[in-house]
Amino acid sequence: MSKPRILFFGYSEVGYSCLSLLLERGDNVVALITHEDNPHEKIWFKTPAVAARERGIPVFTPESVNNPEWREKIAALKPDLILSVYYRHMIGTKILAMPPLGAWNMHGSLLPKYRGRAPINWAVLHGEPRIGMTLHRMVKDPDAGAVVDQEGAEIGPRDTAEQAFRKVMPCARAVLARQIDALLTGTAKETPQDESQVTYFSGRKPEDGRIHWTQTSAQIFNLIRAVTDPYPGAFIDVGAARLMVWWAELVPGKRGQPGEILSLAPLIVATGDGALELTKTEWRNGPSPELRVGQVL
Repeated sequence: MSKPRILFFGYSEVGYSCLSLLLERGDNVVALITHEDNPHEKIWFKTPAVAARERGIPVFTPESVNNPEWREKIAALKPDLILSVYYRHMIGTKILAMPPLGAWNMHGSLLPKYRGRAPINWAVLHGEPRIGMTLHRMVKDPDAGAVVDQEGAEIGPRDTAEQAFRKVMPCARAVLARQIDALLTGTAKETPQDESQVTYFSGRKPEDGRIHWTQTSAQIFNLIRAVTDPYPGAFIDVGAARLMVWWAELVPGKRGQPGEILSLAPLIVATGDGALELTKTEWRNGPSPELRVGQVL
């Protein structure tokens, strides 16, 4: 009896890890649908295309799978099961309805919290102590389908988004390892999500890293660690120049007008409820301007 045909949609190192698991098991992965690497994005992670090409798995990178041409190509692959792991585009319902064993997604949060894009960055920004990975059925609305399994990991109050990602990434492989046989035999147990507990966040843009000094020190610190390298970073503009803030530390006992420079060496700036020392910074867009104590950024 032939093995069920799996069509894998994926990207990022989570996609690499989960696709590698299927290939190590000898599952019948008929193709990978993924993304071309963005030249404007820092690619700091392994991608599933590496694992697929090593095994001779066909790799496709369509701009959209939802046009008639690509729907026909996917139908011709005759998938019995679709698995999506960190694929960045929505997959239309006509495709989701094709595989008799269903279409399933691995999402980087403990659903129903943090539906949507960049869930780990958003969780760090909000100071969450625990994040996770959730395997769920794919439906029309993003991340809204019934949950099959999930696993969480603790993250520290000083972890960057990359450090949080590294801690939670093994959860995806663990969940898939537990559930793949049930998915392939159509016996996976599903639990509807509690809609009263849903939170949803959209994708993050570089502009979302702008620091607002009226926020609390903790809020600004969480923003900085949520978007620091390898992500685009937190910043403020001073005239035509941009000051990137890659790290900061809370400074007890100092107050001032939000955005006021309280010290130059070290560089300490007042927040809505205290102050932050900007410990790792970088000037962009030309020469650094002359700062002064008392100046409001």
